[in-house]
Amino acid sequence: VQLQASGGGLVQAGGSLRLSCASSGSTDTSKVMGWFRQAPGKEREFVGAVSWNAGSPVYADSVKGRFTIDRDNTKDTMYLQMNNLKPEDTAVYYCAARLGVTVIHRTYRSYRYWGQGTLVTVSS
Repeated sequence: VQLQASGGGLVQAGGSLRLSCASSGSTDTSKVMGWFRQAPGKEREFVGAVSWNAGSPVYADSVKGRFTIDRDNTKDTMYLQMNNLKPEDTAVYYCAARLGVTVIHRTYRSYRYWGQGTLVTVSS
């Protein structure tokens, strides 16, 4: 499975960005896809995730109400819409996937496949 993340950039506080994660190499629709982020000197943390075939996305408390995950099944692509960005959202954002499951896990070690990361910088 290959994951290609894109859409990062520099934005002012209060602004918005939309990240994309295109998946290829697997036809398994029973999967969970998630977003994680890692700021310098910090551990990779859960942002949100969605079970591809069922259920609503779940989010970390720090982004709830500001970030939204949606998906396009026809393109096998997941999106992260980030609104009202804050300087503390600055990080490299990664998309990840775990196949053959429907239960969402919040720990990064639970995910086998990873995209290359895209940098989001929020200036104050």
